[in-house]
Amino acid sequence: MVIGIVDYNMGNLASVVNIFDKIGAQTYIEKDPAKLSSYDKIILPGVGAFGDAMEHLRLQGMDEAIKLYAASGKPMFGICLGMQLLFESSEEFGLTQGLGLIPGKVVAFDESKFDHPLKVPHMGWNELFRKDRERVSGESPLFAGLGDEFYLYFVHSYHALCEDRYAIGKTHYGYEFVSAVQNENIYGIQPHPEKSHDNGLKIIQNFIQL
Repeated sequence: MVIGIVDYNMGNLASVVNIFDKIGAQTYIEKDPAKLSSYDKIILPGVGAFGDAMEHLRLQGMDEAIKLYAASGKPMFGICLGMQLLFESSEEFGLTQGLGLIPGKVVAFDESKFDHPLKVPHMGWNELFRKDRERVSGESPLFAGLGDEFYLYFVHSYHALCEDRYAIGKTHYGYEFVSAVQNENIYGIQPHPEKSHDNGLKIIQNFIQL
């Protein structure tokens, strides 16, 4: 099994590569959209602004390659900004169209709804509460072997809004927001599993085993 890590000049890929190396998974950093279909699974990482990320993907032709990959039914996993890019649009610095692989949009934290004053960005350790066990389709394999809630490491100022059928995890920061999603073979998580020690490592192992 070979896993492709999408390189579109957004974010530090080294930490993502390192966690896969730690568990002995074979990964390649891939910049060529024509080669994406050859991988058994792909990772869409990312750090930075949504609009910049989509521009980089479009300039490389990687946006269409990712959509074709998703349609193939093979597993793909968006991490942090990579998860946000899976959605239809983002309101960050104006409206920007996303990949449209999961219905919904990305919005800024609404500080007027916070139950007490908090700093944005949301940064540090916080709990992810599993919602996959409530789905008609059953538990998500991404969280196999993990409890009803567990801590992961977050760094973000925007979050996803989507229907509950796509939400497999939620987190509370001022109010409850969607922090993990699944649409069939397409997975996404807002926190950084590569920075989340044993819990993050377990999520990565689960993705490899899909």
